[in-house]
Amino acid sequence: MGTAEIAEYLGVSRQWVEVLSKRRDFPEPSAILKAGRIWRTEDIEQWTSEHRPQPEPDESG
Repeated sequence: MGTAEIAEYLGVSRQWVEVLSKRRDFPEPSAILKAGRIWRTEDIEQWTSEHRPQPEPDESG
């Protein structure tokens, strides 16, 4: 996944992915190409499951 794909996956801007990618706990890219950094999808999915807050349950029902 590139920055644009991660942004779409997380529902955030590419600029925010740049901020996230500087965090110590964010996965290292698997490759750095002329087009930019590339991450393994599995690494991003695992990071997301561990670090993204889960939506709160709807208490209206």
